[in-house]
Amino acid sequence: MLPFHLQPESHIPLYVQLRDQLRALVHSGELRTGDRIPASRELASQLGVHRTTVANAYAELESEGLIQGHVGRGTFICGTPARQFTPPPRTNGNGNGGMRWESLFADERAEEGLSRLMPDVPADDIAFITARPSDDFFPIEEFRNCCSAVLRSEGRRILQLGSTDGYEPLKRVLIEMLRGEGIQVRPEQLLITGGCQQAIDLLCKAFLRPGDSVALENPAYPGAIAIFSGARVRALAVGVDTDARRTGHVGIDLDALESVLLQNRVKFIFTTPDFHNPTGTTLPIAERRRLLEIAAHYQAPVIEDYIYARLRLRGTAVPSLKSLDRSGNVIHIDSFSKIAFPGLRVGWCVAHESVIERLRMVKQATDLHTDQLSQAAFAEFVRRGHLTRHLAKMKKVYRSRLEALEAALEKQMPEETTWSKPEGGMSIWVTVPPGLDAGELLIHVRERGVHFVPGRYFYFQNPQPNTLRLGFADLDEKRIARGVQTLAEQLKIELRKRQRGARNESGARVALI
Repeated sequence: MLPFHLQPESHIPLYVQLRDQLRALVHSGELRTGDRIPASRELASQLGVHRTTVANAYAELESEGLIQGHVGRGTFICGTPARQFTPPPRTNGNGNGGMRWESLFADERAEEGLSRLMPDVPADDIAFITARPSDDFFPIEEFRNCCSAVLRSEGRRILQLGSTDGYEPLKRVLIEMLRGEGIQVRPEQLLITGGCQQAIDLLCKAFLRPGDSVALENPAYPGAIAIFSGARVRALAVGVDTDARRTGHVGIDLDALESVLLQNRVKFIFTTPDFHNPTGTTLPIAERRRLLEIAAHYQAPVIEDYIYARLRLRGTAVPSLKSLDRSGNVIHIDSFSKIAFPGLRVGWCVAHESVIERLRMVKQATDLHTDQLSQAAFAEFVRRGHLTRHLAKMKKVYRSRLEALEAALEKQMPEETTWSKPEGGMSIWVTVPPGLDAGELLIHVRERGVHFVPGRYFYFQNPQPNTLRLGFADLDEKRIARGVQTLAEQLKIELRKRQRGARNESGARVALI
């Protein structure tokens, strides 16, 4: 059976997903010239889709010359012939002969999931949208001094091309910082990246081919979903427990993970064990050890996204997966984006030296190296103790804002509304009463100047429409209280509408009887 993985919840039409996956199988060599593929009715039955979906995909591939159907024999791969180019008619210069750029796009995605998390919001509105630092507290003067210092001392060097591995003084600073967190790392095990987003992209380019499988938390960080989707990688959903009453812990569902690994050849497990985005959950230490045991048993390396871990606002710190790893099976990615300045795009990856060497080669072909001035300034910023002081200050700010959000939710929200209890990070995951749609709720509260992110944007399978994420780090306590009050008022209105509808429907049934 061919390794198709269609996602009905995606905004990409099913026939387009199928067409692109078939095309990828041909280009990767998994399907070769002369191979027979299932008839449209047969494949539709296997995939659980309408026959028209398969027929439309086949029709487009046949028009490209990639497949050919023969009556009574079946449909076969024709290879990847070079199609003869037929230019359009010449124009008279009136502009009607412009390039049809959409026809050249590599896929049919009309929009990117990340763009939904960065919309334009009026300045006076209350936006619970982002999970990013508050720029009200950026230590601009201290950072300016660091930039001036490194430009004076080594401006010629850092304004030249540099090492793909990263700026050596920054690597030394990071190695010392990681050592204090229980992670022993040598220089050849560390790569400086353009943030965690680039680290995920480099790992995808270095290790994953179309059709490969990755076990991914669901819901998950939309940036990771976008990268895997763009590379036509199969993302296999593993649920996240937000209530310990079901499994005894919060975080990634390890029983579900083991089931996925048992049934599939998975190349990577991608997880955010600390203050998971979007749910805010933290995986306990016993479950972290079990996760590492499961990964080792099934020979599936773990990518640990550690980006929020330093934002512990209460409770006891839990060792990272990397610090618990004794076999070198964990790839640890991190960034300054949540603890300092996200706009500078400086992060890092810690892994076995063979992994880092491969990533270095891919990065060199991608962007040569991360911006050297940013690296040098960050190294100086850390050396002078500014990062430690800034982080301590921001943790107090965020703790106060988290407590304000929790207090407002407790005071204002109607019954049946629940939310996660994060010990850090930048967001809370809210579940409104069943039957309500957070997307429809957003339409109403947006008119009243309040914005949030519906939970469905974080799911790549089986989205839960009655979920939403509230980011608190970029809002002061008064705006948090006003925003939650508006949200709760609208939620109560929607509940009353539903109750009236239920009564009307019940009355209509009685009248009919």
